Amino acid sequence: MYSGTADPWDLAGRWYERRKYALTLAALPRRRYRRAFEPGCSVGVLTRLLAERCDTVLATDRVPAAVAEAAARNRDLPQVEVRALTVPQEWPEGTFDLIVLSELLYYFDAPALAEILARAAGSLEPGGTLVTVHWDHPVPEHRLTGTQLAPLLREVPGLVAGPEFHDPDFVLSIHHRPLADGSTPPSPARAEGLV
Repeated sequence: MYSGTADPWDLAGRWYERRKYALTLAALPRRRYRRAFEPGCSVGVLTRLLAERCDTVLATDRVPAAVAEAAARNRDLPQVEVRALTVPQEWPEGTFDLIVLSELLYYFDAPALAEILARAAGSLEPGGTLVTVHWDHPVPEHRLTGTQLAPLLREVPGLVAGPEFHDPDFVLSIHHRPLADGSTPPSPARAEGLV
């Protein structure tokens, strides 16, 4: 798909994509994150937006042309690292307080999907956020829709389900890793002392 154009889905230009990214960022419960991981970053449009909220972002894709485009799009942002990496076989070292799985999970069969979710839960720091966003219409190359993925995400051991947003075109879900004491991270209002 990348051989004929640098941005095959027009991620940088479509209003649908810009709106979806804005809602994704608005749904993040914390104002700032220390270390984010975005596998399947494609051409790095969301990566650039995440960089405004994160001290560092590791963005990866398995397609060399996508990696090159994402790196070029974010070359002026020193906090962004773009690498070629194929999940779930390859997974970065260390932990993250934000993992973004956007338009990715429906490409995998059940064993690979389970491995990705287990790796994400295992590398998420206590109190960390997992956000998932997936197209909710049938597509021949997608194994699942956003609605079909949502209950699978709620069953991932080690994660607690947070808000879920069902748009007519996509499903956005927030999940948390409990804090070290087993409690759920505070809501934005509670974190700011409003409740």
